[in-house]
Amino acid sequence: MDGDFDGGNVRYVPGPGLGDGGQGEDQLPVFEVSEGGTLSDVIIGSPGADGVHCSGSCALERVWWEDIGEDAATFRGGDGSRFTVTGGAARGADDKVFQHNGGGELTITDFAAEDFTTLYRSCGNCSSQYQRSVVLDSVEVTAPASRLVGVNENYDDTATLTDITVIGDDDRDLVPCQRYIGNDEGDEPEESGDGPDGTHCRYTESDITYQ
Repeated sequence: MDGDFDGGNVRYVPGPGLGDGGQGEDQLPVFEVSEGGTLSDVIIGSPGADGVHCSGSCALERVWWEDIGEDAATFRGGDGSRFTVTGGAARGADDKVFQHNGGGELTITDFAAEDFTTLYRSCGNCSSQYQRSVVLDSVEVTAPASRLVGVNENYDDTATLTDITVIGDDDRDLVPCQRYIGNDEGDEPEESGDGPDGTHCRYTESDITYQ
């Protein structure tokens, strides 16, 4: 879609031709947002196929994913791209909620997610790699969940976390920020550490509240 699209809170249920909503690669998106476009007030039903693709800077406002497919949204574009996710919620991701393949910065505010593995992942093995940044502010997540963000420290990625609420994680198993050594060869990236380091993982314990 070019420009802006307001879905009026209508539920869009992907047909089988887009994909089965599993983790198979090359599924098709339900919405493809062009550079500079805004997608707002949309409910994406099950199966979620490959959610939303942003080909460049875009804004997703009050988008709801009832059952995430391969990913809820994938962000592409060059170094100067700016992406925003404001409001909305997502649930039911076998793997990632937000996949960041291009460059630039993604800002996620006033968002809720439950039952997922990783909320945000800077691509660890894309053939074209970039420096990427993510900002999470006023985000509520509900277990089960494994990690909030995954970033590549060797590409100088940054993740900034503020006002995060974690529900149902009594043992505090959720990793707020996982660091990796990314590559451009398609190999599984190696983990290189987690927790706040002031450089790649920017937050303090007081930025995360457990309920």
